[in-house]
Amino acid sequence: MTPSLMTRCRWILPLFLLMSFAVGCGDARMGVDRSAGAKIGGDSGTELAERQVLRRGNGAEPQSLDPHKSEGVPESNLQRDLYEGLTIEGPDGDVMPGAARSWDISDDGLVYIFHMRENARWSNGDPVTAHDFEYGLRRSVDPSTLSNYSIMLRPILNAEAIIAGELPPESLGVRAIDDLTLEIRLSGPTPYFLGVLNHSASYPVHRPTVEKYGDRWARPGRLVSNGAFRLRDWVMQSHIVLERNEYYWDNENTALDEVWYYPIENQSTELQRYRAHAIDMTSDLPFRQLAWIRSNLPEELVISEYLGIYYYGLNVTRAPFKDNPELRRALNLAIDREILTSQVTTAGEIPAYGFVPGTANYTQHVPEWAGWTQEQRVAEARRLYEAAGYSHEQPLRLQILYNTHENHRTIAVAISSMWKDTLGIDTELINEEWKVYLETRRTKQNTQVYRAGWIGDYNDAYNFLEIMHSESGLNDSGWRSERYDELLALAAQERDMARRAAYMNEAEQILLEDMPVIPVYFYVTKRLVKPWVGGYRSNIMDQIYSKDLHILKH
Repeated sequence: MTPSLMTRCRWILPLFLLMSFAVGCGDARMGVDRSAGAKIGGDSGTELAERQVLRRGNGAEPQSLDPHKSEGVPESNLQRDLYEGLTIEGPDGDVMPGAARSWDISDDGLVYIFHMRENARWSNGDPVTAHDFEYGLRRSVDPSTLSNYSIMLRPILNAEAIIAGELPPESLGVRAIDDLTLEIRLSGPTPYFLGVLNHSASYPVHRPTVEKYGDRWARPGRLVSNGAFRLRDWVMQSHIVLERNEYYWDNENTALDEVWYYPIENQSTELQRYRAHAIDMTSDLPFRQLAWIRSNLPEELVISEYLGIYYYGLNVTRAPFKDNPELRRALNLAIDREILTSQVTTAGEIPAYGFVPGTANYTQHVPEWAGWTQEQRVAEARRLYEAAGYSHEQPLRLQILYNTHENHRTIAVAISSMWKDTLGIDTELINEEWKVYLETRRTKQNTQVYRAGWIGDYNDAYNFLEIMHSESGLNDSGWRSERYDELLALAAQERDMARRAAYMNEAEQILLEDMPVIPVYFYVTKRLVKPWVGGYRSNIMDQIYSKDLHILKH
C-alpha cells in the first residue's frame, strides 16, 4: 500500500464509523402515524384540507426582507412569495410572464418593452405600475442602497457607471412610458436578460412605504408587497408568517391562506420537527441521517438536480493566500471529491472540478488535473505545498469559516482531515450565525478560508462567473483579474452563442488556474415533503412558489 493510499484509509475509516453510528442512532419507533388512518386527499385523492396552512423549514434567520439588500436562499424563498418581478420562473426553468403580461424585444436586442397587467395590485390595494419598477430598478443600482446584487443589473444601460458612483440613478436605462408600459434599454445584447428580471434585485418596492419608513420599512405592519402573499408576523429565531394577498392579480388560483417559515439551522432538529408534524417541508436534510431516511421515509424523500455549486473561498487579500497561487492549488488538489461525495454527502452530489455546473448553451471547463488519480493529485499538492514554503515540520495553520449548519460542519471536518493527513495542515473550524457570517466574509479582515455556495438565479453560465468579477459585491475572496473582467464584458454583449460560450470558457479557465475559489461539488436538492402537500414539483432552480402548492385533506 502506497503512503497516499494509507493516508486516505486512516481518515476514511473513522469517518465511516462515525456516520454509521449517527445513522444507527435513528429510531424508527420515533415516527408517528402520518395520516391517522385517513386517506390523503379523501376518497377522490384531490380533496383539499379545510385549513390551507403550509409550514416550511427555511434554514437560517433571514438577513432582511428588503429585496434590494438581502442575499441568500432563506431570503429568496420568502421573497418569491412576497414579491413578483416582471418575469417568473416556470417549473421547467423557462421564463414566464409575472407582473408583466407580455413583452417586445427590438431586433438588435437592446430595447425591451414590457406591458404590465392591468389588474396587478400591491398588498394595500394600490395599482402596480411601470413607475414602481422604474423606481425599484433605480433604487437597486443606487450605491446608497448598499446592494450586493446590483451587479445583476449591469446589462441595463448606464447601470455599471451608476453602481460605481459615476452617474446618478436617474440615468439608468429604464423609463415608465405610462402606467402600463415600461421600457428598458441595455448597453448591449444580453441573451439571459429576461431571467435576470426574476431576481430580487429587479423586484419593485412600494415607494410611499420606503420613503415613509426608510430602512425600517420591510417589517410587519409596514411592508407592502406585490406577490401572492403579504407579511403578517415575524418573530426572530422563531417564525415568519405570510398570509394570502387578496389583491394579487392571480389570487383566485392561490389555494394557501397562510405560509409559516421556520428558521431551523440544525438539520437534525428540522428532521425531528418534520417527523413530529411541526413542518410539512424541510429545507435540507442531515447527511448522517440519509440512510435512515431512505429506509424509513422513502416516499417523502425528494432528491433532484439543483443548479448550484458548493465551494470554499480563499481570502487572497492577506496571508497566507495573497500572491501565493501554489498554496491555493495545493489545497485544491488535496481534496478527494470522490470520497467526499460518495461517503460523506451521499445524496448524489457531483464532484466539482470546474466552477460552472451544467448550464444551458455551455460546456463546462474541465482542468487537466480532473483526469488524474487522487494519488497523482496528492503528489502534486505536496510539491506545491513545499514550494509555497510549508512542510509537515513547519505546517500551515488555517481557519475555516462556515455558517452554523450541521452539514457544513461535516464537510469542514472531512476537508480539514484531508488537509491534515495529506499536507500536515492544522485547521481551526469557526462557525457563525448566518448574518454575522455574511458580514465577516464581506469585510475580509478576519477570514482565510470560508465556506460558500452559489445557486443559479437563471440557467446561464454567466450567472456563476459574474460573482467573481472584480467589482462584484459577492466576490468575498478579493480576487481581481483584468482579463477575466474583460472576457465577461465580451460574453455579456455577444449574441453568437458559440463565441459567447468560448469567452466564458476562457474566463473559467483563468479562474481555475489562479484558484481564489476551490470547487467542491455540484448540489442536489434533498428534502422531505409530506404526502399531503399538493402541487410540489422539483425544478433545477429549486424555486418553489407557495402559490402553486395546496394542502390535501388528511
